[in-house]
Amino acid sequence: MEIIVDAYGAEEQAMGWYYYLEDKLHFPFRARCIQPRSISPLHVSDDLILERLAPENECLHDMFVLATWHGRVMGFPLAQLEAMAADEETREAIGDWHYWVERGYGFD
Repeated sequence: MEIIVDAYGAEEQAMGWYYYLEDKLHFPFRARCIQPRSISPLHVSDDLILERLAPENECLHDMFVLATWHGRVMGFPLAQLEAMAADEETREAIGDWHYWVERGYGFD
């Protein structure tokens, strides 16, 4: 909740999360899919190298990270991924996002 303490409304909450993750995630790093999502082509156990956060305007309803997938840069929901080879700060930030999502919070 510290991330969005001063946020008024969904857009400010999303931007609070975005800037927190932008500061804490150290790209590139290897990640693995831990759950299927209907909006993502990944299967459980698929590995990929995450390259950066998606642009701000793509993260107003969910946090997305970018990776090259079959020759094309695509966005993937961060909640679907776990860090496999990343520093502690990156793993902690992803864990914070997972905690937020698992509690049912969102930006609606």
